Amino acid sequence: MKRCGYIAIVGRPNVGKSTLMNYLLGQKLSITAHKPQTTRHSILGIHTQDDVQCIFIDTPGIHIGGKRALNRVLNKAAQAAIQDADAIVMIVQASDWTDEDQLVFDRVKNLKTPVFLAVNKIDRLNEKQELLPYLANLPESENIQEVIPISARKGQNVARLETLITEALPPGDHFFAEDQITDRSSRFLAAELVREQLTRFLSKELPYALSVEIEQFEHSGGVDHISAVIWVEKKSQKGIIIGKGGERLKEIGKRSRVSMEKLFGSKVYLQLWVKIKSGWADDERTLRSLGYTDNQ
Repeated sequence: MKRCGYIAIVGRPNVGKSTLMNYLLGQKLSITAHKPQTTRHSILGIHTQDDVQCIFIDTPGIHIGGKRALNRVLNKAAQAAIQDADAIVMIVQASDWTDEDQLVFDRVKNLKTPVFLAVNKIDRLNEKQELLPYLANLPESENIQEVIPISARKGQNVARLETLITEALPPGDHFFAEDQITDRSSRFLAAELVREQLTRFLSKELPYALSVEIEQFEHSGGVDHISAVIWVEKKSQKGIIIGKGGERLKEIGKRSRVSMEKLFGSKVYLQLWVKIKSGWADDERTLRSLGYTDNQ
């Protein structure tokens, strides 16, 4: 019997949602960084094995605060994924329950959708006994099918989670081709890979004041020719990204190009430009033009 369904991976920022999806897919699709709100779009990752097609939705971290239009769009995108899912994986961090975790829990606890509570980063615990009181104090809800301690980074107990997800999916024909891994375009993925390197390279605050837009993506002579604009809000931010003598931008471009060649399987010629667009994260029209929508 064929099974197919959408699984929303939700949680507060920086609990390992993207790392989990990449592990489940067996390859890197979502960008990752040790900084909150790295994921800004709901990204589909499609995994087809035999008669089962799991369509994972990696969502932006649901968060409190943040009064900018971008913050509202990110929270709405995550909420839309929750409403449309056939199953939900809520990720929390081992031994750490925050007000934002409670916010996510409150959004899923009354749904009829089956929820699996994945307690991530157990590999970081010094003593496994630390986990027991944490698990005992987790809130309960009728739709939580099981609590599964995992390490998304190392794959610990992820197979158990995948089995539970598969069993929860409804019967039905597959929505995507067997060899398709996402519904996103190469242009979108290229922009995300540049933003990943920017997020990893720069100071804690700056990644949230920038966005990446692909202006050119052409394939000729076995080479992908890609031109990308990095949008920032202030002149000082532009200088930070470019770095002394352009060295920082050059290194970001080099690392982005390597990631693209690995993902696309072809040679890449990449050009990066840094431009200023004041207040882009507060302007809903600009956000839409950059691909940020409520359902994304």
